[in-house]
Amino acid sequence: MNDLDALESQSIYIFREAYHQIKPLAMLWSLGKDSNVMLWLARKAFLGHVPFPLVHVDTGRKFPEMYAFREKYSKEWDLDLVVRDCPPVESVDQSLPPAARSAARKTAGLRAVLDEFGFQGVIAGIRRDEQATRAKERVFSPRNIESEWDVRDQPPEFWDQFNTDFPPGTHVRIHPLLQWTEIDIWRYIERENIPLVDLYFARDGKRYRSLGDQDITHPVESNAATIAEIIEELSTTRVSERSGRAMDHESEDAFERLRAAGYM
Repeated sequence: MNDLDALESQSIYIFREAYHQIKPLAMLWSLGKDSNVMLWLARKAFLGHVPFPLVHVDTGRKFPEMYAFREKYSKEWDLDLVVRDCPPVESVDQSLPPAARSAARKTAGLRAVLDEFGFQGVIAGIRRDEQATRAKERVFSPRNIESEWDVRDQPPEFWDQFNTDFPPGTHVRIHPLLQWTEIDIWRYIERENIPLVDLYFARDGKRYRSLGDQDITHPVESNAATIAEIIEELSTTRVSERSGRAMDHESEDAFERLRAAGYM
């Protein structure tokens, strides 16, 4: 077994454990590379059929290519897709910086989905290497009934022994990609031939490393137009993966506040 096999096996185990222990369960689908790898793993875990809804909390500001991708693959893979709009930016915390305020719309939108469907668990595609605050997460990460996260009160997780026995009223976020790195994601996409939004590949000397809303996501300088070239680029670059995300250039405190409040 190589390293990608080990990561795949662990993620599939997490999916199956979550499905067995936590109901009702849903998975977030942001349409980005990590999210699509997560969906691919879910389909492997359950023999081609995802047995829980996929939720897209839509800001209305995604790239047209992302919406086209959503429509194509939700039908092709017969997904139980739930799409809900986010509230307007005027309704969220106005003390946040501009890009974080825009991102906070997704937190409010997700809370509305949780209220509507009562999902006890939500599977999300975050990785520890993406951002310092996310490095503090657990694979099975409890939140309170308002989906708020207390970073100082997280269960220990040793030797792949995960706590899935939480008190009534606990909301749980499940993170099957937590141990993966960006280059792991790309190597797995290459091996499995996983479909992606083509904005990840260079055009005119620029490409996107991370996809979000059009108004707060920017491309990076790059000539990597194939998966092999992206993997080669990542092996030497010192540029942060989220350098094109406006929110990541605002205060670290803003990201901490968003995560504590339930940001994905």
